[in-house]
Amino acid sequence: MMSFEMNDRKKIGLGLTGFGVFFSFLGIVFVFDKGLLAMGNILFISGVSLTIGLKSTMQFFMKRQNYKGTISFGIGFFFVVIGWPIMGMMLETYGFFVLFSGFWPTLAVFAQKIPVLGWIIQQPYIRSFFDKYRGKRVPV
Repeated sequence: MMSFEMNDRKKIGLGLTGFGVFFSFLGIVFVFDKGLLAMGNILFISGVSLTIGLKSTMQFFMKRQNYKGTISFGIGFFFVVIGWPIMGMMLETYGFFVLFSGFWPTLAVFAQKIPVLGWIIQQPYIRSFFDKYRGKRVPV
């Protein structure tokens, strides 16, 4: 059985991931500042690696079905570093959605349990959107 113990490495990893998202957000807010975006990317990847482990991170990014997302994210990161932040962020966003598309069903179930948001999601048109993805296997 898998242990969900929160050791110090995982706590630091979650913190780095959070800071990575925050720096990326600041980079976008400050008109695609390449320094903040690059810092956000480095912190995000470092945080994910610490949270789930280096071996699991490499296995996730190197899965055959994740190649398109990994390559898009990597090329986008390269574009941010060389000074083309808008093009880089577009590629990174596409790569992010491709890489983490398997987690959307889990996120949908979690969102339905949040008090106000859950009520909104239960509305017929929105619920039909979430029902399309229910029952798919989460890639963990």
